[in-house]
Amino acid sequence: MLIPLILAGGSGTRLWPVSRSAYPKPFMRLGGDESLAQKTLRRAVAVSEGEVLSVTSRDLFFITRDEYDGVPDAEGRTLSFLLEPVGRNTAPAIAMAALYIKERHGSDAVMLVLPADHLIDDLAGFSAAVCVAHALAREGYLATFGVRPSRPETGYGYIQRGDAFLDGQGAAVKRFVEKPDLKTAQEYLESGEYLWNSGMFCFTAGAFLEALAEHQPDMLATAESCWQASDRDSDPVELPREQFEAFNNISVDYAVMEHADNAAVVEADFDWNDIGSWNAVSELVKSDEDGNRTTGRAVLVDSRNCYVQAGTRVVAVVGLDDLVVVDTGDAVLVAHRERAQDVRQVVDRLTADNEGVATFHQTVRRPWGSFTVLEESRRHKVKRLLVKPGQVLSLQLHHKRSEHWTVVSGIAKILIGDEELLLEANQSAYVPVNTKHRLENPGEENLEIIEVQCGEYLGEDDIVRFEDVYGRTEKNA
Repeated sequence: MLIPLILAGGSGTRLWPVSRSAYPKPFMRLGGDESLAQKTLRRAVAVSEGEVLSVTSRDLFFITRDEYDGVPDAEGRTLSFLLEPVGRNTAPAIAMAALYIKERHGSDAVMLVLPADHLIDDLAGFSAAVCVAHALAREGYLATFGVRPSRPETGYGYIQRGDAFLDGQGAAVKRFVEKPDLKTAQEYLESGEYLWNSGMFCFTAGAFLEALAEHQPDMLATAESCWQASDRDSDPVELPREQFEAFNNISVDYAVMEHADNAAVVEADFDWNDIGSWNAVSELVKSDEDGNRTTGRAVLVDSRNCYVQAGTRVVAVVGLDDLVVVDTGDAVLVAHRERAQDVRQVVDRLTADNEGVATFHQTVRRPWGSFTVLEESRRHKVKRLLVKPGQVLSLQLHHKRSEHWTVVSGIAKILIGDEELLLEANQSAYVPVNTKHRLENPGEENLEIIEVQCGEYLGEDDIVRFEDVYGRTEKNA
């Protein structure tokens, strides 16, 4: 039995301002209408006829579930979720998934670990490589997928191949090496012995847990404690914060793969892009005669080797070379192409300054729908709320702001204090400070509302939640 495990966490900070922690890289749509998460799920169901397990955060669960609903290939499949309370990198996520799979399918069940943010178009080549890795996993190997390098890339880790086996389809891993400098990367490329480390793996649940017992016994003990403290019959399975926070933040490469003497590598004979920087994104776009690549309404004059991604506005670049320019309406990134890997430093600075633009877009997805910030000043904020049919916001109150709601379209069922209202288009309601209230869409069409907030503080954390159908107790509405 092959169980795909999709790792759908992470923040993708190197692709800010498009990728943000509240709506990260797996939900980007590159080269088509499907998101990276949807493409990953399609690959997963193509190589497995049973369950697909995903590890993500509670904040991203509803978005991920909605994305999966848009993949027809997954209809009728069992799509299961483990929800992390905080991020702790790939090793803890895979450890918890291995315990889940062992309990439900046995130690011999094979796990295929797939990050949700990779771009792979060659489904036939991917499936063929998975067959080889599956055979290696059944023999007790911890298999990984290596990609033959096409350039001296300094943004990837590398795998040095050892002796070949399985009729040359697999090879022992001689060593894993970290991201090299340009000179070393060129040497790796010329030697022909090295492959890019794709971050995809295949092994049985039992083999991975045995490797943890040998190389990371403390991590295994933490995982078992966390699993025992979980409500394992719930759907989705939420991992308890206290036990999960005891994990160290560590990747599966550092924790296990670099120490294992049964690691094997399968050369990935298919296209692969981990979309790790804006330079990688630009490669998906055809260039003009000056090496410029653009999407959206971009105008370039006397400029060369630039990548410009425009949103709703026109972006003009004049007399500049080797730049990345990305405009999302509420933020603009301008970077030299050689510094594209350093965009995460911008996010670090914004986060330290408590700037919401580091986390949220203008449009923020919620389990009930979404809201878009139209205008904001020190004492007022204007939002457009879109509530999906049958959905309801939490029963809540705010200490520092009042709210005015005007229905644009649809039907709104509103509770303000003890008063219940049913409003239609062009009707409005006022929610005073410190008053319990709830908004619901009882109709069969989307409900659209304009919300005007007034008060001394307008942050999303000014909320006290009393009841919530989505089980949120500490997060924003």
